[in-house]
Amino acid sequence: MKILISGVGGPTPRSISRSIKISKYAENSKLYGTEVNPLVYGFYESNLYEKNILVPSSRDESYWETLETFVKENEIECAMIHPEQAVLAWSLRKKQGGEWPCKTILPDYDLVKVLIDKGTMTDILKDTGLVPKSYVLDPKNLDFVKLEQTLSYPFWIRSTSGSSGLGSLKVDSRDSLKNWMTINPDVSEFIASTYLPGRNLACKLLYHDGDLIRSACGERVNYIMAKVAPSGITGNTSFGRLLNEPDLVDLATKAMDVLFKATKTPKHGFFTADFKEDVNGRPYITEINIRMVAFNYSFAKGGANFSEDILGLLSEDPSFDRSYKMYEFEPGTIFLRDVDVEPILMNESDLMKY
Repeated sequence: MKILISGVGGPTPRSISRSIKISKYAENSKLYGTEVNPLVYGFYESNLYEKNILVPSSRDESYWETLETFVKENEIECAMIHPEQAVLAWSLRKKQGGEWPCKTILPDYDLVKVLIDKGTMTDILKDTGLVPKSYVLDPKNLDFVKLEQTLSYPFWIRSTSGSSGLGSLKVDSRDSLKNWMTINPDVSEFIASTYLPGRNLACKLLYHDGDLIRSACGERVNYIMAKVAPSGITGNTSFGRLLNEPDLVDLATKAMDVLFKATKTPKHGFFTADFKEDVNGRPYITEINIRMVAFNYSFAKGGANFSEDILGLLSEDPSFDRSYKMYEFEPGTIFLRDVDVEPILMNESDLMKY
C-alpha cells in the first residue's frame, strides 16, 4: 500500500507516519511525502519515506497538477491530508465536483469551513451548553463596552483560526488586551471566552460513512517550549495523560451531531475535540480540529492507533472491525514528548521512583 502524507515537515504528519510504521500494515506500506518548505526536519526523514517532494501551496493554481503527477508516477493509492489548509483545499475540490488524486477520508467542505473558524463553530453550539460564553472581536473595530458587558476579566483570548495556540492569552484588563492585539497585528479576528482554569482535554473521533468507528481521550498538561509563549501554550504537548472518559466522548459526539446537522453534512472524517474545564470540573469545547494532532503517535504507542484504523478503512481490509470502540488505557498511563524524539509512555506512579 502506497500512502501519501502531506505536510511532512510538521509534527502531526510525522506522528501519523510513525504510527503507520508500528501498525499491522507497516511491512506492506510505503510512505510518500509532500511539503511546501524545504527547511524543515521532517522533509529529510529518509527512514520514514520512500520519496518526498516540494509542492506549491494548496492555494496555488499549480498545486493539483504537481500532486496528481506525483501520485500517478508513484502509483500512490491513498492519502492522509494535513494541515488544515490542505484539508480545506481537498474538501473544496470534492464539493466542486473534482476528483481526488487518490483515496482519503476527509469531512465535507461545509463542515471543514465551519470548524476552521472557531467563532462560527462556537456560534452554532452557543445554545447547547457545550461551549463557554464567547465574543468574537475585530481588533480594528472593537467595542470594549459591549465586550466587557459580555465577559468579565479575566478571560481567555485567541485567534479564531490557526493552531498552536495562535494569539492565545489570559487577559486581565482592557490595557493588557490592547497591548496583546498590538503585538499580534497579523491576527485579523480574535475570540474571547470565559477563562477556564481546569484540565485541558482532547477527544478523538473517527467517523466513516455515517458511523462513529473509534474514539479515545487524553489530557494535555505541559507544552514543548512553553516558556516562549506568554500563554504557556504552544500547541505541542510535552507531558500528557491517556484517559478513559466515556462522558467526554458523549459530549464530543453531541457537539458533532449538532454540527453535522447544522452544515447538512454526513458523519465522516477524523476530528479532535478540545475541551477545557471550569473551576467545578465541567468541560467546555474550545475548538474542534479537522485532523489528528501532534501527540497522535503517543496514542498509537498506547494501543489507540488511529492511523492503522484509517488505513483499514481506506484499504477495505475485510479483517477490520467496523464496530464502535472507545480505546481504553491502563489507568495512570502518561506520555512524555520532546522535539524530534520518540515519546516515552509510562505509569504516572513510576514518576515518583525517580
